[in-house]
Amino acid sequence: MGGAAGGYTSGPKELVQLLRQRSRPYLFSNTLPPPVVACASKAFDLIIQNPDLPKKLLTNTVRFRSKMTDAGFTISGDPGHPICPVMLGDAKLASTFADDMLEKGIYVIGFSYPVVPKGKSRIRVQISAAHSEQEIDRAVDAFVEIGRKLKVIN
Repeated sequence: MGGAAGGYTSGPKELVQLLRQRSRPYLFSNTLPPPVVACASKAFDLIIQNPDLPKKLLTNTVRFRSKMTDAGFTISGDPGHPICPVMLGDAKLASTFADDMLEKGIYVIGFSYPVVPKGKSRIRVQISAAHSEQEIDRAVDAFVEIGRKLKVIN
């Protein structure tokens, strides 16, 4: 829950103890900033108060990934994970694609080397439980339109 500013380890006591002794990043890390901890705590409160949110997130993720795959895009990563890398391969293509998506009101990020390996450029899409089905479909429609224009899909 603190990935933007570090992280923390949770799990069985034995695992945590092992990681404290062996994990190089742990040995050279700092604590999370209080605002990050407060936001993470609030996120847990929201999930506890709204137990349907994780299910909605998974439903939205599956919807996006399925529609994108059906349209001919290659989506990398765990099929249930809400970070959906749309694989394009070419850095310039990923940048142009992201710019074209923004012109349609959809904010996505083009990632290329050195953030990802050479030849693995992609568009990073992050799905949320707050997205409606219509918003997911609008994003997919924009991907399809731009994908055809840029000859990524047929």
